[in-house]
Amino acid sequence: MKKYFSYLSMALIAFVFASCGLKGNHTSSGRAYELLVVVDHGVWDRAAGRALHDVLDSDMPGLPQSEPSFRIMYTSPKDYDSTLKLIRNIIIVDIKDIYTKASFKYAKDVYANPQMILTIQAPNEEEFQKFVEENKQTIVDFFTRAEMNRQISMLEEKHSNFISQKVDSLFGCDIWLPAELANSKTGKDFFWASTNTGTADRNFVMYSYPYTDKDTFTKEYFVHKRDSVMKANIPGFKEGVYMSTDSLLTDVRPINVQNSYTMEARGLWRMKGDFMGGPYVSHPRLDEKNQRIITAEIFVYSPDKMKRNLVRQMEASLYTLKLPNEVQQNQIPLGGAAKEAEQTNK
Repeated sequence: MKKYFSYLSMALIAFVFASCGLKGNHTSSGRAYELLVVVDHGVWDRAAGRALHDVLDSDMPGLPQSEPSFRIMYTSPKDYDSTLKLIRNIIIVDIKDIYTKASFKYAKDVYANPQMILTIQAPNEEEFQKFVEENKQTIVDFFTRAEMNRQISMLEEKHSNFISQKVDSLFGCDIWLPAELANSKTGKDFFWASTNTGTADRNFVMYSYPYTDKDTFTKEYFVHKRDSVMKANIPGFKEGVYMSTDSLLTDVRPINVQNSYTMEARGLWRMKGDFMGGPYVSHPRLDEKNQRIITAEIFVYSPDKMKRNLVRQMEASLYTLKLPNEVQQNQIPLGGAAKEAEQTNK
C-alpha cells in the first residue's frame, strides 16, 4: 500500500521536540528506514514527485513478501520547521531554473546526529523526473548505507567478542555481530551463530572452500556450494530435513566490501521437507592470501513479522568482515550519490 505523510508520527515527533531549537547537538528523530521528503505539494502530486515516491516505495529485494525500501513522509518547504529538521533521513527537492542540470548534494549531521540530508537539484520537473528514474538504485543505496553505517557504529562499540574470537581462530578473520547471537555450532570450515528464538530469529554463518577460477563467482556455483554446505551443517528436526536455497528467487550482483570485489547473493532459503523459510544475504569473497573463498552470510526466520529492518540490521555486519591482511574499515562508502555530490561541490 502506498504510504504518504503520517500525521500521527509527525504529531508524536512534534510533541517530543516542540520545545527544542536547533542549537546544540540534538539526537535525530524517526525510525530506521523512515524518510522525510521536503517538496512542494504540487510537485509531489505530479510526475516528478511520483517518480521519487516510486523509487523510495520500491520493494526491498529478497524478501518473501512485499515491503517498501523506506517508510515515506512528506512536507512542504514552508512547513519544514525546526521539529522536522531533526528527522534522521531527509530528501530536499530543489527545482529551480538557475540550475543547468540535475545533480545531488548531501550533508551529514546538519541539525541532529545521526542525520543524512540529500538534496536533489534540477532546472525543471522533467529533468528531475528523468534524473531520479536514472538514479533509482543510487538513491536507495545512499540511505540504505547511511542506516547500515549507523548500525556498524553501534557494533563497533558493542559486538560479540565470542563470535569475533571464534571467527579469528577458525578462519583468521574478524567480524562484528550483535551479542544476542549467543548460540553457536562449529563444523569443518564452518561456523554458525544464532539467537535461537521462536520468532525474529537472527543467524550468521561463515564457511570457506578453495578458490578454483572466476566461475566460482557465478550464481550457479554459489547455489550449488551453499546447498552442499547447509545440508551438511544445518539439518532439520528429523532425518531428510535440511536447509536449501531457492535458486529461482536468488539474485546476485557485484559490490565492493573493504575495497575488494564481493558477490552479493540475496534471496530465500527453505527447509527441505518442512515449511520453514525466510530471507538470506550472502557475501562470498576471495581471500587472496590463502586462495580460498570466505563466505559470510546472514539469514532470518520471522514468519509472523515484517523482515526488512531485521535483514538490514544483520546485513550491516557482513560489511565488517575483515579478511587476513586487511585493515578494518568501519564505514560503508555511500556510493554514487555521494561521489557525484562531492564532484558537484568542488
